Amino acid sequence: MVLEILKKNQLSVTDGRKKILELFLNSEGALEHADIEKKTGENFDRVTVYRTLQTFVEKGIIHHIPTTDNSILYALCKDNCEAGHHHDNHVHFVCEVCNKTICLEDVTVPEVKLPKGFTPEQAEMVVKGVCADCK
Repeated sequence: MVLEILKKNQLSVTDGRKKILELFLNSEGALEHADIEKKTGENFDRVTVYRTLQTFVEKGIIHHIPTTDNSILYALCKDNCEAGHHHDNHVHFVCEVCNKTICLEDVTVPEVKLPKGFTPEQAEMVVKGVCADCK
């Protein structure tokens, strides 16, 4: 699966890309940059992790998730995303107990009626509560 995704996106196969992509594929929710650094171990420095994440975002492999503290979370995109065109109009859920962030793929951000002359470019919605594991 990892090799298929990298080849499909015309990315060279490196140890860093394979390891980071495996983390996303095996993760239930979103990941922070710091978590990714810890889980990849000492083999990859901060710059390598950062560049890999940026490349994955640009290729539509992962997407950003908004947070209230302006930190960045990353989550795996589904099959309909492509380079430069993310289709993540789904809602994100943040558990206030364990802080796990999950993409709710079946729940879409509602359409917002904007005043005449306004053009939306991105809509993000975060729902906070308690996840099933913490209830």
